[in-house]
Amino acid sequence: MRDSSFFTKVVHHKADQTAAVHSKATPIYQTSAFTFKDLDDLEKYYEGETSYLYSRERNPNPEELAEGVAALEEGSAGVAAASGMAAIFAGILSVVKPGDHILAAEDVYGGTHNLLSHELPSLGIEVTLTSFRDQESIKGEIRPNTKLLYSESVTNPFLRVEDMTVLQEIAGKNDLKIMIDNTFATPYLLRPLKQGADLVVHSATKYLGGHSDATAGVLTGERELVEKARQKIVSLGSNLSPFEAWLTYRGTKTLGIRMEKQSRNAQALADAMQRNADVEKVYYPENVSAEGNGAIVTIALNKSIEMNTFYRTLGWIKIVPSLAGVETTVSVPSRTSHRALSAKDKERFGIDDHVVRVSVGIESSDDISAQLEQAIEASK
Repeated sequence: MRDSSFFTKVVHHKADQTAAVHSKATPIYQTSAFTFKDLDDLEKYYEGETSYLYSRERNPNPEELAEGVAALEEGSAGVAAASGMAAIFAGILSVVKPGDHILAAEDVYGGTHNLLSHELPSLGIEVTLTSFRDQESIKGEIRPNTKLLYSESVTNPFLRVEDMTVLQEIAGKNDLKIMIDNTFATPYLLRPLKQGADLVVHSATKYLGGHSDATAGVLTGERELVEKARQKIVSLGSNLSPFEAWLTYRGTKTLGIRMEKQSRNAQALADAMQRNADVEKVYYPENVSAEGNGAIVTIALNKSIEMNTFYRTLGWIKIVPSLAGVETTVSVPSRTSHRALSAKDKERFGIDDHVVRVSVGIESSDDISAQLEQAIEASK
């Protein structure tokens, strides 16, 4: 089982106070810039003696969030960004440049798939998306200019658990960096840096924040790469605002207890859906970690189910094009997260309107299962 120190660390990590008054909660440094008493004081910033000049570059609240997540992931450094996608983009650019090649898992989040397949090639970066289920298919796509292996610890929406042992072996033999999106697992379940990853990224909008009220991203890992990514974030203006950082960091303090409860609820829901004859397939991983298997359950309903009726009769379970809040919600990957995929790719991956991704909350597990089962029954 997870060492109980995780629950202590997640609550008590705290960045150094920057003011003489030490409040229990870190203040929100809602300022665009910082003041200096004279030219000598200003020069201290450029000599590295003081930390803050302009909030696009650094601010205590995003720094606290980044340092806190780095501590949980056991990374040597961290940086916060305006969204998970901004953190992903900056992390990739810290490794590759025009002319380099990225090898990525084809079953990643739709937004990441779009970044890899459309945006990065327009910048002169070569990308191959392939199956990471088979190590031979990975090895077969490596080129002389390949620099980075990119995947997710638990993929979206079908919850394949990445084999880090295979990636570490391939990366080691070919001098490649590994970047892993750990959003679904969180450091409560998995710590990819301890398994050989060089960079770990989070859409902190999801489980780290946990309350669906802030948009943020965090990148952590090797200090040299994180500092390169930080400069990209500064130059591209994709820094995280102080208030969003403050909200997200506050959310991290309950990460352990939320993931513990939500993972238990998800296991109960997966078991209930397995017993339902109107559910064609249940996607829920096994043996992710000793602490549980995560808080997402994806189900494929039988084609006899009328999907609009299903969604209309879910009651307090709402359709939300995101995940990981304390409330149970559902999303339609074919219409939201993976909408940009081609019809051919959707068909190949099995993403259609009957696939439902359930983000399991902290309610009663019996109530969650009952609510979904009554909606299925009403939709036959």
